[in-house]
Amino acid sequence: MRQPADHASHTVVVFSHDAAIRERIRFAVGRRPAADVGRIEYVECATSAEVIGEIDAGGIDLAILDGEARPTGGMGICRQLKFEVTACPPVLVVLGRRDDRWLAKWSLADATVTHPIDPVEAAAAVAGLLRAGAVVAG
Repeated sequence: MRQPADHASHTVVVFSHDAAIRERIRFAVGRRPAADVGRIEYVECATSAEVIGEIDAGGIDLAILDGEARPTGGMGICRQLKFEVTACPPVLVVLGRRDDRWLAKWSLADATVTHPIDPVEAAAAVAGLLRAGAVVAG
């Protein structure tokens, strides 16, 4: 079992079947999305099984899921996690279109951003979710 992250760092799962998209997400969010949020350690996942395994292992503070991933999209994984994991971390879903926000609501995503990923918007969304998670966990 992974040890829970301390206040100085956060462990974030980044999921996409496409390594280039995972890299874009990491680059957009950065290592420290806000001055009052600790550093981020990323765990990359290319399959839904990897995501579920990492979340089940514990110690994950946030999951960022590509809603356009194939064959299993991030919205389906998000919904599964929210129904099956007792202490599910917050989930940010990256959408292909803003019009898909209604699907993200169905998936129970905590926040969304859209492709192409705006670094300011992505960092703000991640920082907000990590702050909210720290309040719940702390």
